[in-house]
Amino acid sequence: MQIDPSTGWCAEARRRPSPNCNARPEGEVSLLVIHNISLPPGQFGTGEVENLFLNRLDPQAHPYFAGIAGLRVSAHFLIERDGRLTQFVPCGARAWHAGVSCFEGREQCNDFSLGIELEGTDELPYSEAQYCVLVALTRALLRAYPGLAAERICGHSDIAPGRKSDPGPAFDWARYRRALAAEVVR
Repeated sequence: MQIDPSTGWCAEARRRPSPNCNARPEGEVSLLVIHNISLPPGQFGTGEVENLFLNRLDPQAHPYFAGIAGLRVSAHFLIERDGRLTQFVPCGARAWHAGVSCFEGREQCNDFSLGIELEGTDELPYSEAQYCVLVALTRALLRAYPGLAAERICGHSDIAPGRKSDPGPAFDWARYRRALAAEVVR
């Protein structure tokens, strides 16, 4: 997998540019945040996450959507259950994924982080395909952005404790970190 640092786009990802992004204040990329999302909650393969990130979510399509249809959110990447990779925001831009957040005493994590959404929930195991794509994508990001390092990868719950719980207990951090360590030594 390849990330072009000059454009911030992943060659292997399907591109669906989201309007929910803006310029990074310092241009820094030094944190990777892993999330989970499913729309409606607990349902997969609906295409509604993409609609949310593109401001096309129909508030009438599901009762849950009425409360979130006006949100302006995005992430850099989405990895669906079957491993399909979609990129919504180039890595050099600030996606709106972390919200109120803090990492190592530094607030506003969107300013310096990349966000990867896994289609899932806190409780359901993630798929083999998702782990494979996540590891390959993470390796590409680590190669493309020297400010990133294995110790600067965290969950949304780590930067917004008490407010967020994702990627949740179903995410196998040990498996993910072992797979990264198998080739990436920093």
